[in-house]
Amino acid sequence: MTTNNIAGKVVLITGGSSGLGEATARHLAALGAKVAISARRRDRLDEIVSELSAQGQTARAYTLDVTKRSEVEETVAAVTRDFGRLDVLVNNAGLMAIAPIQKLMVDEWDRMIDINIKGVLYGIAAALPVFERQKSGHVINLSSVAGLKVFAPGGTVYSGTKFAVRAISEGLRQEAGNTFRVTSIEPGAVESELKSGSGDTDSRKTVEEFYKMAIPADSVARAIAFAISQPDDVDINEIVLRPTRQEF
Repeated sequence: MTTNNIAGKVVLITGGSSGLGEATARHLAALGAKVAISARRRDRLDEIVSELSAQGQTARAYTLDVTKRSEVEETVAAVTRDFGRLDVLVNNAGLMAIAPIQKLMVDEWDRMIDINIKGVLYGIAAALPVFERQKSGHVINLSSVAGLKVFAPGGTVYSGTKFAVRAISEGLRQEAGNTFRVTSIEPGAVESELKSGSGDTDSRKTVEEFYKMAIPADSVARAIAFAISQPDDVDINEIVLRPTRQEF
């Protein structure tokens, strides 16, 4: 895979303190990208940035809660100011709170909607003016195989949020024209903290058992790198990846 279209690019990654976000930051930095890693856990972000910097790679940390629009706007502005531009936004922050609808875990439904849908929209709203000024950019949204097929029982609301991310990505692609690129990534079981997001003990145990087949987080990082690495006139719109033995 050529790295010519990755090296030097400024990439902002939400949910970058662990899992898919951390793996993506490490992989892209190794390919020469300048990575801006954001999440709520600043101590973990600082550790990652320190390690990348020690390897001669370019990285900076930004404290961010994607459910707060003002923080998203401030982070995008800070990244653009610190690096002089923003080339790629990876909307990775997410919550998977699996539980049957009958459990009425309404607070977790709200949290998933706030993070998985509104967090993505806040990122898009903050980045688009930058991309339009530059006449270039790339939005990468993390959906899920649960955004292709409803994961039920248990994942009905989660699937609803990921179907929304996929629909938003496709609509944004159509509206973007040739100004910027849009990619939706739809992973199956990938090793991360996502599997432990439910407050329902039985559901969490079931998901953790299912995730014993999970593939490493850098599998997704490579898919994201593939989308970014394409020539500017090539727009990779969707990538679906899952463990070979995952049927769902």
